[in-house]
Order: sequence, then C-alpha cells, then structure tokens
Amino acid sequence: MEHELKILPKYFEDVLDEVKTFELRKDDRNFQIGEGILLREFDGEKYTGRDIGVEIVYKLDGGKYGLEKGYCILGIEIRY
Repeated sequence: MEHELKILPKYFEDVLDEVKTFELRKDDRNFQIGEGILLREFDGEKYTGRDIGVEIVYKLDGGKYGLEKGYCILGIEIRY
C-alpha cells in the first residue's frame, strides 16, 4: 500500500537532504512497516509540484514514551 501525505516545504527539504528520517503522524491510516508514502510538498495553500517517495522502515506507536495514543512516529528512508 502507498499513502499520499502533505508536507510543508521546510520539512520536505529536510527529508530530501536525508536530515529528517522520521514522520510524526496521526495513525488514522494504520501505517505498517514496508508500506510506501508519497510526500507531496504543500505550501499551506497549494501543492508545489514536488514530491518524494519514502518507505516506512520503523514504527513507534503512541500510548507510551510520552507519545499520545492514536499517533505514531514513522522511521522513513527515501525510495524514489
């Protein structure tokens, strides 16, 4: 499965530069390790036309370690 998510430009650049290797998200899609995410750059009003594909390589579920239940931290690696 591949998810499509919005990402703000400053975070998009950090993912592109491989400085940001995680996503903090509401787990309303039941994200799973091995799934893909298409991160589409969104400036708050419109899509910029840039996107990047990443793969989920780790998942920390909420409800522990101070992360609110219903949220997750996803470890990601650039796929394309």
